[in-house]
Amino acid sequence: MRSRADSLEFALLGLLSDSALHGYELRKRLMTIFGPFRALSFSVLYPQLKRMVIAQSIEAKEVGVTSRRTRIVYTITEKGLKRFAELNGSVTAEAWEDEGFGVRFAFFSPTTMNNRVRILEGRLRRLQDKAEALRTDLQAQPLGIDKYLEEWRRFSLESLEREISWLETMIKSEGKVK
Repeated sequence: MRSRADSLEFALLGLLSDSALHGYELRKRLMTIFGPFRALSFSVLYPQLKRMVIAQSIEAKEVGVTSRRTRIVYTITEKGLKRFAELNGSVTAEAWEDEGFGVRFAFFSPTTMNNRVRILEGRLRRLQDKAEALRTDLQAQPLGIDKYLEEWRRFSLESLEREISWLETMIKSEGKVK
């Protein structure tokens, strides 16, 4: 996925492939995928939904009027299911980078085992490189470096090492799935 819009499209198609949802519920579920530190405003969500309706990947239907507005429920179309399969079948470096990995992992069930392993191994290599660079920085740090910066680097390294261990376990378990 080349951009944040592609990640959003992928996540929306993935969510809608499970069930029809209205905008507020979509946003709520997207926030659990993207995490609390990546803001997803309605001013980003609704234009993306509109583009997807125009592209005929999804349909928007008005249902039940609430006290103030009509609720719009979004459903995936056959074209949208094909697009989701196409995006899910495409594995590029963005799939294991920080921006894209969580979104891809959230929809691992419909991903082929070979693609899951490619994504996990790509992520593992990426994090191993980051951990090595951080270890080098910690070893070569000048005397008198800010103690909080040093502590942040140590914490970051520990976090990377935990995720590396988890990835290694996931890769081994994927090998058993065959």
